[in-house]
Amino acid sequence: MELLNRLLIAVGISLFGLGLYWGWSRWQLRRLNHRRTAGIPGLATLRPDVPAILYFTTPDCVPCRTAQRPALGRLQADLGEGLQIVEVDAIARPDLADYWGVLSVPTTFIIDSAGQPRRVNHGVTSAEKLKQQLEEVSPKSQTPDPKAQPLLGIEH
Repeated sequence: MELLNRLLIAVGISLFGLGLYWGWSRWQLRRLNHRRTAGIPGLATLRPDVPAILYFTTPDCVPCRTAQRPALGRLQADLGEGLQIVEVDAIARPDLADYWGVLSVPTTFIIDSAGQPRRVNHGVTSAEKLKQQLEEVSPKSQTPDPKAQPLLGIEH
């Protein structure tokens, strides 16, 4: 009986944590979309009608260098000009990190082709998951150019 109680407590704590994570992400996106007035800081360099990933990192972030940046590189190679990636150094641009509500790096935001933040990922996110999220928020009519050169916009 004691083991069952401990198991139920562990499951309850896990579900509570997942609920908080989901709630924080939803609140963060709603807040960003409501603050939109004359453009969202950090997205000034985006080409219109092309989805993007806004990627927050720091120079000393090991998971960013070893896992997230290679995943973004693979995704950029797959999608070419059909994707924009904007990398932001959260230490050099604390104003942007604060505006976007970034508490840890890596953090990635999926921006739809209309410039709206649609998804947020805290921590390392696989290229496959990012691609799936981009497909969910992008019109099906966009087809990437396989010959396009990778584009990695960096904001400092």
